[in-house]
Order: sequence, then C-alpha cells, then structure tokens
Amino acid sequence: MTSAEIRDLACQCGFELAGVARAEPVDDRYGYHQWAAAGFAGEMNYLTDRRAAVRDDPRSLLPSARSVICVGKLYHTPWPHSTGLDDPERGWISRYAWGEDYHLVVRRGLARLEALLRERCGAGFESRICVDTVPLLERSYARQAGLGWIGKNTCLINQPQGSWFFLGELLTSLEIAPDAPPPDRCGTCTRCIDACPTAALVPRDNGYSLDARLCISYLTIELRGSTPGETRAGIGPHIFGCDICQDVCPWNRRAPVTIEPEFQPRHFAPPLEDLAALTEEEFRAMFHESPMVRPRYAGFLRNVALAMGNRGLDRFRTPLERLAACGHDTVAEAARWALEQLR
Repeated sequence: MTSAEIRDLACQCGFELAGVARAEPVDDRYGYHQWAAAGFAGEMNYLTDRRAAVRDDPRSLLPSARSVICVGKLYHTPWPHSTGLDDPERGWISRYAWGEDYHLVVRRGLARLEALLRERCGAGFESRICVDTVPLLERSYARQAGLGWIGKNTCLINQPQGSWFFLGELLTSLEIAPDAPPPDRCGTCTRCIDACPTAALVPRDNGYSLDARLCISYLTIELRGSTPGETRAGIGPHIFGCDICQDVCPWNRRAPVTIEPEFQPRHFAPPLEDLAALTEEEFRAMFHESPMVRPRYAGFLRNVALAMGNRGLDRFRTPLERLAACGHDTVAEAARWALEQLR
C-alpha cells in the first residue's frame, strides 16, 4: 500500500491527519533521555523508569514492525479559548478534557483502521494499536510521517490545521513507503513562550523544552500532594490542564473545528463554587469516562481551591473555609493559602 491509500483509509475512520514513518529509532531519542536526565519529567516516573528505554525503538513494542501509521484526530471545538475567559466565578478545564476520554475515541478509530487494513491486505500481518499511554515517542514519529513539526511549545503543529489534535499510532509489519517530515515553521515567534504564566518553556540546545515541573498541566493533573508555592499564582483559574500556549499560537488562528459530539463540552468553564461543593461520588459521576478523573478527587479539590484564591472573590470565603476544615491535608493547605489571597 501507499501512504496516500493509508490517508484515505484513515479519513474513513474519522482522522483528519495521517501519514507513515519507518519503524526504526529516531534521533529525538537522545534529546528525550537528556530531557529526562535534566529532571524535567518531575514526578512522572513512568517517563523515566524502564519504559524510557522502550521508547528508543518501536520494535520494542512490536518486534515485526516495519511501519508506523500515525494519525491525528481534531478536537478543536467552536467554543471560546482560555485567553478569552473573563468570568471570575469560573474555572478553566483544558479543551481536550471537555468531552469523552480521548483514549477511547482514538483507539476506536485505530481499531477500525486496523480492520480496514486487514480487509485490504489480508490477515497475514501483525499490528499493534498505540495511544499515548504506550511508551512511544509519538510526536517524533508523527513528524517523520509528515503530520507536522514540533513547535516551541512542544506541540505538534500542522501548517494548514494547527495543533488541536490527538495523536495515535498503528504499528504494523507491513512495508509502506514512508512520508517526509515538514520544515519547522515557528521561525522567530515566541508568543507561546512569552504567554506561559509559569515560564515552563525553557531554552535548551538551540531550541526549547518543557520543564514539566513548571507546567500548569503537570501541576494540576500529574502532581500528587501540595503544589509548590512559587507556582500557585501562575496557575490562575486552571483546575485541569492548560491551553495557553496553543491559544496564542498564530498557526491556530484559522484552526478548523469539529462538531463531533465526543469532544463537545459537558461542563464548559464550570462555576468554582459548584465544584468546591461536589462530594467524591458526585465528582466521579460528573466526570465519568473523562480525563478529569486523573488527578483524583483530592487533587481536583486542591486545584479548585487554588483557582478560587487566584480569582480573589470574597464570595469564595465560605466554600474555602469548608475546604480548609476538610480531612485531607493537601486540600486543606491549598484552601488556607487561597483564604490568605482573599485577605
């Protein structure tokens, strides 16, 4: 098969981007290990433990792999961006977490693509579906497959369509002629770097890297326990993830939007006061099959408390006092800090 035929099949499966890369190590693996050695992964041990070496070669995941079919699924919806949210009573949830868990959506599409390949080529090949929980340098292979370049904000950017894409891969033993990577078109632009409230995009090796320890997404999703004091004000109203570096990217000015129901917001910028009152059972019911459950209930309330403190409304005093008296140390400490901001 040709990569053009692969793109046609991927389009039938709901993917807006698709391409093919060779299933072999890429030079980016050296940079990845340097990034991990610098401590930029923070407490995300799954990025630095034995699985770090697995990322060096796709054949660690599928020994017979010869090609990596890379796909992109658009999740940009026709709703305001975080940079346009001016209601001080509301908190921000990253755009990718508004709807259904993207792992499920992307995996369904890849399963369909795999089935179409078997219809076309027969069953005599091996394959493996990968979403971002699998140890694979997916942005690097997506770049090799021609889907885009890796920008200064460390997101994959497609020239005509921007960066609002989930990535997925299908490793296969099929030999498919690969695509070519596009040129880097960030140029001298530094809007994402200048806009980051916590200065998480740091210069390194003639480019930029993401120091996860300073990233709002890491601080509100991956970090367990107390949030470092020097980063709290920069988190602003974010209660789950951050979109700022994509919101300000010039390549997203004309980004297409999707009307697929899976990605439409269940709870767009919800009121902070309502979130602070949720019980653990209500939290799980509200965000069932959503990425929002990843920080767990305590991490979620910690984030809500910090957002209330950063919003600075006196009406938040009562819910914050209630959180400060709760039985979880991390939540209570965040609420006490927030109360200080109100004073």
